[in-house]
Amino acid sequence: MFPQEFTDHRAYDIAQAMLEGFNRHYRLFRETSALAKQRFEAADWHGQQRAQRERIEFYDKRVDEGAERLQREFDINNASMDTCQQVKLHYIGLLTNHHQPELAETFFNSVTTKILHRSYFRNDFIFVRPAVSTEYIENDEPASLPTYRAYYPTHETLRETLLRIVDNFQLQREFEDLGRDVDHVLAALRQQVAVNTRLRANFQIQVLSSMFFRNKGAYIIGKVVNGFIELPFALPVLHNARGLLTIDTLLFGEDELQALFSFARAYFMVDMEIPSAYVQFLRSLMPRKPRSEIYSALGLHKQGKNLFYRDFLYHLRHSSDRFRTAPGIKGMVMIVFDLPSFPFVFKVIKDTFPPQKDTTREQIKAKYFLVKTHDRVGRMADTLEYSNVAFPRARFEEELADELKRDCPSLIEEDGDDLVIRHVYIERRMIPLNIYLQEATREQIEHAVVEYGNAIKDMVAANIFPGDMLWKNFGVTRNGKIVFYDYDEIEYLTDCKFRRIPEAHNEEEEMSGEVWYAVGPKDVFPETFEPFLLGNPTVREVFMKHHADLLDEAFWNTHKQRILAGHVHDVFPYEPSKRFKNQCRLREVVKAVSSGT
Repeated sequence: MFPQEFTDHRAYDIAQAMLEGFNRHYRLFRETSALAKQRFEAADWHGQQRAQRERIEFYDKRVDEGAERLQREFDINNASMDTCQQVKLHYIGLLTNHHQPELAETFFNSVTTKILHRSYFRNDFIFVRPAVSTEYIENDEPASLPTYRAYYPTHETLRETLLRIVDNFQLQREFEDLGRDVDHVLAALRQQVAVNTRLRANFQIQVLSSMFFRNKGAYIIGKVVNGFIELPFALPVLHNARGLLTIDTLLFGEDELQALFSFARAYFMVDMEIPSAYVQFLRSLMPRKPRSEIYSALGLHKQGKNLFYRDFLYHLRHSSDRFRTAPGIKGMVMIVFDLPSFPFVFKVIKDTFPPQKDTTREQIKAKYFLVKTHDRVGRMADTLEYSNVAFPRARFEEELADELKRDCPSLIEEDGDDLVIRHVYIERRMIPLNIYLQEATREQIEHAVVEYGNAIKDMVAANIFPGDMLWKNFGVTRNGKIVFYDYDEIEYLTDCKFRRIPEAHNEEEEMSGEVWYAVGPKDVFPETFEPFLLGNPTVREVFMKHHADLLDEAFWNTHKQRILAGHVHDVFPYEPSKRFKNQCRLREVVKAVSSGT
């Protein structure tokens, strides 16, 4: 990588240039994240979506710039072990008082591996393990905000404290009735925490200093501490129909926070000086959630990938089962395999596809990138994309290894004891919906079919047409959510043309088993979904009761026109019944019924 005659001073300059590249990246990343607050206040939903998409590409652009600068300014052509080690040691020294050392180490790896050949990816040259601790990093600048604020209310001052928590974010848009909203929060809080009982000496509310922005929502994230009990919470702040702000509900407990930070949702925009401190706080709210997923949820998806890969290598060292073809119906464009003891699947694009799949590898990768940059609305699984991953060859079942070499020869390389896959996607493993329905009870079928239709409608509202809507392309999560995971036929809804099947001109056309009418490349005929989806009588009954509109082109065209007119759909990472306004309506109905009015 570096000529051997480079002096120690030269190695320091290279390390400094590398760190300058990272600092530029994080400054731009933080600036666009901080501006999410202004976009939220201005109700600039299209600007928010655009910023989300563009931020995804920041990292790779800065890595390319960093590699190009090193080659231009330092004439990097050949690898030198001594110089590589010197550069890394200088870089570690530069990170001593850095506020994002773990991110800077990952950036170093990305630039270095872009220049080095794979055979040099060793501990001496890259950060296989963290070299700089992220414990207790503090921002000592006088005007800086702490990672979180702590409030110490009493029974009497709890309402006032909740008002102050919201006011401290200084949102530049008026609330419709903040006092009313805080009363709703206080009532829900008292139900959950039983604060009418004894408050311990350490009773406090800790709140992260920056709001979390995604889609059309802003979230206040914190926890209530009382004695040995810590209860996480989130307050979603939305715009109402009149453009005024409201607190929509109180999300409480680890499960509801897990849903808010789900792998099937878009990344948040958060202004963070010390991201590791935010991750540490969030892990105290969701201890079951890996740090890799939290970093990804904060928009730091490259750091998430890095930590995921470290976790994967650790798991390989402490397991002995073998990679196998994943259960379910085999796809036409991907080979999907898993390790039974590891809760993820690995997806490799085949070299060739059957005639009915008119696509290319680059088009498929573009579809996956579309999903990465889009709001996944809790219905599309996030994917981790890797290049040149070395798997231990001995851990593969022979049938799977043969299948990979037969169907993906351009992506497979045997290198000593390793089987190297040049390009692979990794997704959270779920139960394929078709398998789930075969084994489900009547009650489970009803829930799954309703959820399936809701998943499609959520995607439609977000301007996504899934393309292949077969049950096998959807999965069931641990919490019973239905999530889509097969993206090779996905399209923007607004790019599709939804049509009814034309009336037949004669009996011969009507009885024909072939398509006798013209069909364009983006034409979709929703009434043709029925034969493929509704063969099971129980499934059909539930589907037609709740989602028959999905078989009508009018449903699709109505949503298409709304999106083309500029409408941005509200996406709620919680059930509508949890919304304060719906709870108030329900109480009014119950009161009216009980009073006989």
